[in-house]
Amino acid sequence: MNFKKYILDKKYLILFYIILMTFISLVIYLDITVKVSINNILYINFVSIVLLLFYLIGEYLVYKRYYEDINYILKNRKEDIINCLPNPNNYVHSLYNELLINIYNQQNEKIDKLHEEKKENLEFMTSWVHEIKTPISVSRLIIENSMSKSKEEILDSLEEEIDKIENYVEQALYYSRLDDFSKDYLINEINIEKVVKEVIKKHAKTFINKRIKINIEDINMSVNTDKKWLIFIINQIIDNSLKYTSEDGYIKINIEKDGKEKRLVIEDNGIGIKKEDISRIFDRGFTGYNGRKSYKSTGMGLYLSKRLAIKLGHDITVESKFKEYTKVIIHFPKLIDYFTVTKS
Repeated sequence: MNFKKYILDKKYLILFYIILMTFISLVIYLDITVKVSINNILYINFVSIVLLLFYLIGEYLVYKRYYEDINYILKNRKEDIINCLPNPNNYVHSLYNELLINIYNQQNEKIDKLHEEKKENLEFMTSWVHEIKTPISVSRLIIENSMSKSKEEILDSLEEEIDKIENYVEQALYYSRLDDFSKDYLINEINIEKVVKEVIKKHAKTFINKRIKINIEDINMSVNTDKKWLIFIINQIIDNSLKYTSEDGYIKINIEKDGKEKRLVIEDNGIGIKKEDISRIFDRGFTGYNGRKSYKSTGMGLYLSKRLAIKLGHDITVESKFKEYTKVIIHFPKLIDYFTVTKS
């Protein structure tokens, strides 16, 4: 900052000084009780102006280095701006420095978060591409070895692999929509029984092929939710149950109610979840002992289900005992204050 810019920056102080000295001079001049000559009044004003100039020049010299350092940082586009900030000369400068440091830290947190999300997205896509290649390769093998099999058997096998591909594609689609959830939901009064039966029908062939029994109790219950997102959530839970339940096992679905909420309970007698894994099964990309040892998994199904459930005002919890059972519970609070509910 040059001296001219500094003086312009102090224009209000100078204007106030001129008005003040003019007022004082007029009071002295017009006061009939005290006779002061015009020369003395002019002398007083001259001395005051000199003192003001000394003050302005002194303050300019004190702040000049600070402003030069700031200009140097701006002109040279220093990357590490925060560490280059000059020492403040007054309380206002210290506030500005503190403000810049806070903004810098906030931006760094956002950048770190974006980098972490980018890394996780890349890991998910890498895992997803790897997983989706498996049913595609199996489909090719089915076609290549189709000479010794009947047409119905081939079609059944291909349909099973296509269902797997469809599930992986659906996961990727819903994963991409997580951040834009607010633009893509419609809350209505939905009948749980209809939704569950729609999902079960989708997995009918897997139930038959693995001879897994399905026990649906009286689940004729209505909840306020988005049907499309709820179907995805239940589908991921049923898909997991089928994946980790051996042949001749069972899946039981029932509802529970109390004064605070309604609950949809999906229970299987599959391999269960280890105690140390239960607290982490909703983490992004976490596959746990079961996913690493016995089954290939992206670890995204329950993560997406949990995120979507919370966004809908619901929740998901899990109870399990390793090698005995797994119980997944979808919680529907009776009051969802932040949604406008329209009955369909």
